[in-house]
Amino acid sequence: MKLRLATLFLCLLASPAAFAERADRDKPLQLEANKVSIDDAKKIQILEGDVVLIKGTMILKADRVVVTEDRYGFQKGTAFGGKGSLAKFRQKREGREEYIDGEAERIEYDTNSEVLELFHRAWVKNGEDQLKGDYIWYDTVSEKYLVTAGENRDPKGPPPRVRATIQPKSKGTPVGPAGSRGEGLDLKGSGGLIAPPERD
Repeated sequence: MKLRLATLFLCLLASPAAFAERADRDKPLQLEANKVSIDDAKKIQILEGDVVLIKGTMILKADRVVVTEDRYGFQKGTAFGGKGSLAKFRQKREGREEYIDGEAERIEYDTNSEVLELFHRAWVKNGEDQLKGDYIWYDTVSEKYLVTAGENRDPKGPPPRVRATIQPKSKGTPVGPAGSRGEGLDLKGSGGLIAPPERD
């Protein structure tokens, strides 16, 4: 059974690469699912039912995972939560005893754009920094985030808002280019964000 696409998706989902544990790339892939469907001609792979993918410190849990490959060899992976549950991932940060955690109803990663997207009830924790919103867009190359609150689903309730917890820089933390720490969540002002593509 060819699990090449699932392996790529697993590695790339971990791909906020500046933070990910590098040794995970050389670890074996462990996969559990109730059903695996592979169509090599159409280059699509579907894993269904309590899907668990483990590769080193990287763990992905979802109800369903769909991986496709385009004619140029770029992959797109989508992990779906089940009824009432969320798709979740976790990975150890390189050289630290800290983890990157994320969850959402749907998580997508595109190897062409190298963009990670989390849709609905989205949450990302990087060390002690946290972001929460209806939608999180993360460019793994530039390390820029965009978080939106989404629409108000309950007109009687308070308007939805983005929530973030950003820990202060410690005095001993090395400062990278343009004064950034090079770690944690690097939130940019409107001038530093790249507009994401249109989405569902």
